Amino acid sequence: MIRVVLVDDQPLIRSGLRVLIADTPDLEVAGEAENGAEALELVQRLRPDVAIMDIRMPGMDGIEATRRINADPGSKTRVLVLTTFDDDEYVYGALRAGASGFLVKDMPLKTILDGIRVVAAGDALIAPSVTRRLIEEFAARPEPAATTCRAVVDGITDREREVLTLVGRGLSNTEIAEELTISVATAKAHLARLFTKLDARDRVHLVIRAYEIGLVAPPR
Repeated sequence: MIRVVLVDDQPLIRSGLRVLIADTPDLEVAGEAENGAEALELVQRLRPDVAIMDIRMPGMDGIEATRRINADPGSKTRVLVLTTFDDDEYVYGALRAGASGFLVKDMPLKTILDGIRVVAAGDALIAPSVTRRLIEEFAARPEPAATTCRAVVDGITDREREVLTLVGRGLSNTEIAEELTISVATAKAHLARLFTKLDARDRVHLVIRAYEIGLVAPPR
């Protein structure tokens, strides 16, 4: 059972999500909050698997709440941002704060439910329109500084660098294992070390790091 906390300042949105989740056998609503401060208290007390987080709320917004949840070393709660606003400022702010997913509220209900499961499993999910803009953002940036790239790459092994490159290209664990002729378990072990060395919470942040340090070039 995946335990979920709903964080949104609109009661109608929370009610709709509550009903949706109640009809889903593997999900349950553990609690609800209407702003970031309440969300922090709920997460600390209930330790849910996933917090579905709106961005624009009175008082503490969703980005700050996400940052504080991820700053807690004892927290295993993953944040799925679900918002009406997919402006670049919010997208980048949420991902930098450690959100494991970013979806918009007009997406199909099945996509939202699947997103909860994906995030709870430790992976990441970003709305396709947002993914395209992220790639365009990386394409528009100047080439990363050589010293920055060297500092990051020097901290990982050659094999980890190969794995990071393939993650940045969007390959799954199974595909990485096949590409490098290693077992899936070994691929997962390399990923685990990359999460630690690059201070990445999940796969989407590894992809971002691969772009940032120039291991993967976005299509132009």
